[in-house]
Amino acid sequence: MRASIVGLLTVAFASAARADDLPASLVPYFQPPAALAGDLGSYRTPLKFDDGSPVRTAADWSKRRTEILNYWNRELGEWPALIAKPKFELGTKERREGITQYAIKVETAPGRIVDDAYLLVPDGKGPFPAVVVVFYEAKTGVGLGKSPRRDFALQLAKRGFVALSLGGNPSTFYPTVEKCRIQPLSFHAYEAANCHSALANLPYVDAKRIGVVGHSYGGKWSMFAGALYEKFACAATSDPGIVFDEKRGNVNYWEPWYLGFDPALKVQRKAGIPSEKNPRTGPYKKMMAEGRDLHELHALMAPRPLFVSGGSEDKAERWKALNHAVAVNKLLGYDRRVGMTTRPAHDPTDESNARLCDFFEWALKR
Repeated sequence: MRASIVGLLTVAFASAARADDLPASLVPYFQPPAALAGDLGSYRTPLKFDDGSPVRTAADWSKRRTEILNYWNRELGEWPALIAKPKFELGTKERREGITQYAIKVETAPGRIVDDAYLLVPDGKGPFPAVVVVFYEAKTGVGLGKSPRRDFALQLAKRGFVALSLGGNPSTFYPTVEKCRIQPLSFHAYEAANCHSALANLPYVDAKRIGVVGHSYGGKWSMFAGALYEKFACAATSDPGIVFDEKRGNVNYWEPWYLGFDPALKVQRKAGIPSEKNPRTGPYKKMMAEGRDLHELHALMAPRPLFVSGGSEDKAERWKALNHAVAVNKLLGYDRRVGMTTRPAHDPTDESNARLCDFFEWALKR
């Protein structure tokens, strides 16, 4: 069972990332704008059990958290057993700006070895905190791709983190399209969980201080990984669309390569915003009908720190969803565990990346 015990999580994080030691650079972003403070929008509160009874204590939340997690696991498809010691092979070695870079191969699922991956190791003596960085392909994360300012792995390695940059095609139907019973986005979260284990097995990585981050599609991936795998000490997501929003074409959880895959269909739905002629399918259809939304995943992070680097898809109004995670943290006795920056465009900026890196330094280096 992947459900965690809140009491154990509380102990695990009591000595790390306290609200009162937030660096000045982050303080403004760990509270919503005054106009949105306490605004819970129309989202159903995670602080009620499915039978409608209220969640009043940390013990209640432990049970409720299990209820939420079981729902998402059931609807998205149960994971295979996690790999305790994933196969991990170091390849070509290169020195870069005080960092050692390796091309690597890593086992992300039974029978699946991914070679679109890099490991960055900073100079110095470990054990180091570490971060799994996910995106369409691994080169971008280490600064060798065509997209500037998406080099999260390189930026974090320069700040003293071991970073594993992993690439993945969104349309990954494991083990095959015909036999797939796991929604692709949940499967990628499973891959990230096994990368966590791969890092935790390295002697120079602190297994208790491993986070996950991604941008856009990678942001969806990192958000699901952090929520569904409680061993990630923190999670950050860059402008993925942190809630279901059919007004925004890029917030496309309805697509078959995310949450809309229906194995009963011979032909999957066409790409595009759901409509009468191109309706919702798969778990996404059911969750929308039942009034579920991704704020439940945000709540699963508590009390682990969660950071949203918002852009065109995640404006300040997303605090209405994040306020539910704030409320769960408050119930557990934690303040300022949820943060969010905003910027006009989808692409990260130097400023947003600096705050993203500040978040990991605060969350994982304490």
